[in-house]
Amino acid sequence: MASPTVDRRTVLARLTRLAPGLAAFVHYRREDLRHDIVAGVCVASVALPVGVAYAELAGFNPAIGLYSCLWPLVAYALFGTSRQLIVGPDAATCALIAASLTPLAAPGSDAYLALSMTLAFVAGLICIAAGLIGLGACADFLSRPILTGFMNGIAISIALGQVGKLLGFRIETTGIIRPFIEIVEKVGQTHLPTLAVGLGAFALLVALPKAAPRVPTALATLAIAACVVGLFSLDSHGVRTIGAVPAGLPWFTVPRIPFNKLDTLVVDAAGIALISFCSAMLTARSFAARNRYEIDDDREFAAIGAANIVSALTQGFAISGADSRTAMNDMAGGRTQLASLVAAATIGLVLVFLTKPLQYVPTPALGAVLVMAAVSLVDLATLRTLWRESRGEFFICVSATLGVVLFGSLKGILLAVVLALFRFIRLVARPPCEVLGTVEGMKGFHSIARHANARQTPGLCLFRFNAPIVFFNARHFKLSAINAINATVPAPRWFVLDAIAVTSLDVTGRRVVEELREELARRGVTFVLAGRRTQRLEWRERHGLSQVVDEQLHFPTLRTAVRAFHTKQQADSQPDSQM
Repeated sequence: MASPTVDRRTVLARLTRLAPGLAAFVHYRREDLRHDIVAGVCVASVALPVGVAYAELAGFNPAIGLYSCLWPLVAYALFGTSRQLIVGPDAATCALIAASLTPLAAPGSDAYLALSMTLAFVAGLICIAAGLIGLGACADFLSRPILTGFMNGIAISIALGQVGKLLGFRIETTGIIRPFIEIVEKVGQTHLPTLAVGLGAFALLVALPKAAPRVPTALATLAIAACVVGLFSLDSHGVRTIGAVPAGLPWFTVPRIPFNKLDTLVVDAAGIALISFCSAMLTARSFAARNRYEIDDDREFAAIGAANIVSALTQGFAISGADSRTAMNDMAGGRTQLASLVAAATIGLVLVFLTKPLQYVPTPALGAVLVMAAVSLVDLATLRTLWRESRGEFFICVSATLGVVLFGSLKGILLAVVLALFRFIRLVARPPCEVLGTVEGMKGFHSIARHANARQTPGLCLFRFNAPIVFFNARHFKLSAINAINATVPAPRWFVLDAIAVTSLDVTGRRVVEELREELARRGVTFVLAGRRTQRLEWRERHGLSQVVDEQLHFPTLRTAVRAFHTKQQADSQPDSQM
């Protein structure tokens, strides 16, 4: 009979496989407690104003933003593998929610909230399913240029969307050109007290980090703005405030799924799931590398899904990883997932006891916070780097930005992904090909195109094709090889293909290699392979097929192939020397 200790260990092992965050609490170190408590309170101080502001951005009552900050933190702490990542409302996710739901229901209405809960629930299910089938690696396919361009576009869209709140009038159009024209036409309707509050908030957001770097800037700005509104009764003079925020914790509620709109919501939820996960993964990977530990991509996918489902069940909206709050957690010394629980508890206390002061927070101050958040999203450094290093990726980055601004978030990211796929196909379909030679003072073999003093061995053509040889680039391989042979002077006796660079070979590729071998044989040129010899022999034995190249003409490395060529040349010249 198994001992109770063994049973407990078995149960614990199974639970930690399901909820990896539990391991951090089971093996919690007392010396981490003080750091996690301080970090959790600091995270909450940033999350509170951001949650209210992003709720406004997504078209919700401020309380919904706080609900979306609360229980998802608890869910991620249990199911996530990152020690620092903080989840919650995110600018890109909120912009996607607004873009998805505004055509379906009026922002702020009960129908709008019901649709948002369904959207978060479906996005969560998609994330969990993707994690279970091992799609965590899909984060690698949204490249840094795409995400940079996407975030820059979101930043521009957010900033434009707040201009009306800062000037005191509503902007009806979307995009970038039409809102700009509308702003110019309505600038005479500017409400001066509203503009004054907004400018004052901007001044605080700029000055406070320098004057009091330890004070949470956004929270202090909104608190000061609320005090000014309350003291001078600015709300009675036309300055909009967020209004009454209901006190208390959110009830668990199963969302009512509108099946007549489910097809539209599933598509939008898939986009939100992908962007939320990829954004969270970039943040989680960055802080994991900084703190020297590893995270599990697939478990992270499932954890983001669990957090979204919990948000949906507690009257919240879709969430993601939050860069600023994660950075605050790390800067404040957060060491484990307990910091997320402390942050959630702090937000819960505010919801229960401190909601009354929130009603005085002015909308223009929230607009200023969102504009500053948007400015922080803009990444000009990466744009400059891309311009210097890769004009193609710079073009993809700018296309993502313009796509988001001109066509909306989902269409913009889709455009950028399509462009990236086309570029990937072009790179693989037309990879760089190199004729190799030796360079004095350098080991190995190097491209004669990149080294002016590279020297080819007479009678030998060393050729490197930097890609797998498959159906969509096989013809390009053959033509490039023939051109290399034609350009080699004197005409080569051996053509040596560097097989190390050829990572795979499909049926079409094998057929084209055979055709090249036969054509070279008609010219009196021997086709030789260098590298991957063991792999080719194992493949031939497994499939029982004829070999493309004779085993005697397949060498382990380029150097052994060149030595064999010299040995054959010497052997061929010996009978002549004896005559």
